[in-house]
This record gives sequence, structure tokens and C-alpha cells, in this order.
Amino acid sequence: MIISNAFPRYTEYDPLIPVWCITPEGGGLHRFFDTSPVSPSGRYLAALRMPELEQVNRPGEAAEVIVVDLQTAQERVIATTIGWEPQLGANINWGADDDSLFYNDVDSVSWQPHVVRINPSTGERRLYDGSIYRISPDGRWIICANTIPMRRTQYGYGIVVPDELVPRNAGFREDDGLYITDTVTGERRLLVSLQDVMTRAEPAIDQDKYRHGELYGFHCKFNPRGDRLLFTMRWFSSEEAQPWNQINKHLDFWVVTMKPDGSDIRVAVGPEQWCKGGHHINWCPDGEHLSMNLKLYGDNRLLLCKVRYDGTGLHAITEALPGSGHPTVHPDGRHILTDTYEREETAFGDGTVPLRWIDLKTETEVAAVRVNVAHSATRNTSALRVDPHPAWLPDLRHVAFNGYVNGTRRVFIADMGPLLQ
Repeated sequence: MIISNAFPRYTEYDPLIPVWCITPEGGGLHRFFDTSPVSPSGRYLAALRMPELEQVNRPGEAAEVIVVDLQTAQERVIATTIGWEPQLGANINWGADDDSLFYNDVDSVSWQPHVVRINPSTGERRLYDGSIYRISPDGRWIICANTIPMRRTQYGYGIVVPDELVPRNAGFREDDGLYITDTVTGERRLLVSLQDVMTRAEPAIDQDKYRHGELYGFHCKFNPRGDRLLFTMRWFSSEEAQPWNQINKHLDFWVVTMKPDGSDIRVAVGPEQWCKGGHHINWCPDGEHLSMNLKLYGDNRLLLCKVRYDGTGLHAITEALPGSGHPTVHPDGRHILTDTYEREETAFGDGTVPLRWIDLKTETEVAAVRVNVAHSATRNTSALRVDPHPAWLPDLRHVAFNGYVNGTRRVFIADMGPLLQ
């Protein structure tokens, strides 16, 4: 991958590897730790630029979709969208090639979401019903939960529409769940309903325990082979007339996996384990296992853990080092890359956090990069926090991450090559 010398180098705190600031104009964020913001060829980076960094977006407030040519350092605004929130932006996903970029938008009259597929070179567009969270590795299939009510469980995710248009899910709904869209035909359908999952999942879920609360879909991801996907669900019970942001109260969580046709639904991690503490599930490179931060033993130690897609074989990958942030296992099987929340024990305590490069063979780690994530708006709402979300790029050598540097959000690329060697 070629990175232009015109990009400013990031040298604060003496990173162990070369780092470039890819959005020197500021305001930008890339999507998430499981998604490459760089196109399949390695030529272009796509990001979202927020219009306002000090407050969450209001219904109808537009952000910019930008594309940066990594070889020339040229940045272009290719679209605007009102279908975004400040944690994952507009869920920008590259398709199978550099001519296919997908993101969320909303009709400001009907307040119905839709997916935009745009060719960044020509501006040609195609619209699809519904929303996007992740696209399959071959670019054929889009999966997504219902993005409108995500604010019920946590601010900062999904899309923003007027509050009075946000539904509530009583019980196990048959008309909401995980949706799938064929990017060739445009057909969108409900792959599995919330009721399907609660009644068909193995091991069986105690339906009586959860029947009288509210259940919502959240994260979803294809494995690297595209032959299995994960879907997370969140449940709460509330007497409030308008419950919002229940993450700050009490939620029960499930990670379930299934085949792309919605069959063979398995509980990988259930609330009985998650309630001990944990966060951020992701597929391992083998497509069979998942990685996650969990307090495995019921004590206060957050560990990097691994589990098979059917919930068997749950174990700590290492007990010598704590878990944190948004971990990914590198395909070499030897290394884990993760970041740290500003207030986790692995942070530096001054608003800066490391990109932790963990060697599983020697059970040691180094801070490959140290970057500031603290900014004043986080005191008002955690939805505005800046998470680095380190994400591997197509060459599996470079990593993109976010930071808050010199008074604004920025997207960086780091060359992990020296550490991989």
C-alpha cells in the first residue's frame, strides 16, 4: 500500500512504527474495529466528517462522506448523509471493489432509512431499502438490525430520527430482527426475527424470564469466510414511558451465530456470562471462533477470551495480560491488537491511550502508538467519546485508527510491518 509523503506524520509520544494523519483537516472518524475504511485495492480511505464535535446530532443534521486518495493525499466530499450517529458514523462499508461504497442515509420527509451505494469516481448511485451495518466479504449481502430504535439501548449508534417515531419492542417481535439485503437484486427481507432467535437458538434460552421486557437487535458481522454471521441482542425491562440509553442501567446481552440463510442458530455468549462483565465480540481469522473481553471467572479481571461459534470451548487466550478496548486477533495467530478506553486500567491516565500490540507467544506487549482520545464533549455524553477502533486494512499490515489530536477528531494509518517482523 502506498501512502503519500504529503500526509503529516504523527510523532507524538514517539510511536514505535510509522504513523500518518490521513484527515489533516479534522472532524473525521472511520467506522469500527471490524471494518477496513480502506478500499479493496488499498488506494482510498472513506470516512465520515461530523458537522459538530461538541454535541450529538439532531434529526436531519447532515455529515459529510469523504474519500481520501492515499497515493495523492487528495480529499473529496462525495456525499452528505443524515443517517448517522457519532460512534460508527454512517456505517460506511466498501463493497467488492473501489467502485462500490455503501452508507446509511434517511429520507427527511418519511424518516425512513435507506442504503446508498455510490461509485466514488463517477457519483453514480443506487438506493436500497433499510440500513447497513456490515457487508459480506464478497460484497453481495448486507446485514443489519433495525437502526432506528438502537438509541433505546445505547446512544451513539444507528441513525437519528425524531423521538416520537422510534418504536418500542414489547416481548419477542416477529416483525423485527436481523435483515438481509441482496446488493444485486435489491431484495431485502427479514432473515430471522427476534422471536425466531429466542425460540430456535441452541442452547435454549429461558423465554419466560425475558418475555415481559424489551428486546432489540444491535451488532452483526459476517465471519471472514462469509459462511457464518453473528448477531447481538439486548434486553431490558423498564417502567419508563420513554426509556433511552439503557446501557447505563441494566441490559442482558446475547451473541448468537447462524448460517447466512438464518439456520443453525447458536448462542455463543449469553447473559449468564456477559453479566459478569465484558464487551466487544469479533470473529477470529479462522471463522470458527470469536474473541471478546470477558470477566471470565466472576472476579474483576477483564481477560482476552476465545469461544467457538456454538458457545463451546470458552477460555482465556492469555491470563498474563488484561483485556481492553476493541481486540482483533491477527491472522498470524500470534498477535492481538487492541486499544483502550480512556478510563480502563490499561490507559495512561492523562487522556491518552495505547494501541496495545500483544505477543501471545511471549505473553508481552508494547504500546505501538500512544494517542489522545480525551475531549471536553465526552463529559456531556459518552456517545461523543473518541475510541481509536484500530482496524486492519486489506494488506493486513497497516491499521487505521481514530484519535483526538490538536483539538479535533482525526483518522490515522499506522504501518505495523516492523512489529509483525
